[in-house]
Amino acid sequence: MTLPTLQDLLEAGVHFGHDPSRWNPQMAPYIFGTRNGVHILDLQQTLAALERATAFARDLAALGKIILFVGTKRQARPIVKQEAERCGMPYVTARWLGGTFTNFPMILRSIEKRALLAAKLASPEAALLTKKDRQKMMKDIERIDAVFEGLRNLRAIPDAAFLVGAHGEKLAVKEAQRIGLPLVALADTNADPTGIAYPIPANDDAVRSIALLVRVIADAVVEGRAAFAVKEKEKEPLTRPAPSPSGFPTPATPVPAGDASPPVP
Repeated sequence: MTLPTLQDLLEAGVHFGHDPSRWNPQMAPYIFGTRNGVHILDLQQTLAALERATAFARDLAALGKIILFVGTKRQARPIVKQEAERCGMPYVTARWLGGTFTNFPMILRSIEKRALLAAKLASPEAALLTKKDRQKMMKDIERIDAVFEGLRNLRAIPDAAFLVGAHGEKLAVKEAQRIGLPLVALADTNADPTGIAYPIPANDDAVRSIALLVRVIADAVVEGRAAFAVKEKEKEPLTRPAPSPSGFPTPATPVPAGDASPPVP
């Protein structure tokens, strides 16, 4: 995984903040100055924060942990969905549903209901249903997917979350802080980074800025998941076929540790 350069950040417009009248004083340490009536973020700090955030995401993924990607603003939705799917992580791109972190059993019930409906429609029993019943079940699935599409495979509270915009995802921030869930979040000049473990000072409105930063976090997750897969592979016992009088191989037997050499003919 390669971090973007300062030039990459500059070209993507990561440094553009909001009108000074909309700023949050908690972002003062990350603001370089004001230009043409707009706050300018310090990209040196953005790059340093991005390095910390990607290291965290990579290390967490390398342990087999789950990071929830969250981006509900219009311009972020397709980017978040694409990058979360690419790195194999759950995501939220519709409105934030209260209780996603603090009342997860409720969320899980909806996810499981969707799975049961889909299984029933795919089973031979579906042929016995009336057209009206099938249509109702399909509408129920569509309704659940509208909110839970990116959470279908989630079976427990995630281990961390990545928010595309701390200011716009205030409800997610509050819930995460209530349960002590670590957060990585883009923090524009109107955001409150307090309590966010890995704030990344950045423009969270421009598509190019969002695309660049979400891709970098997703790349870190991909790298971490690859390392996890290697570790899991190494745990598998080495096997080799045992000799058989019949000439056909018998079921494989474990090879003693340290002896992975092929059998002598």
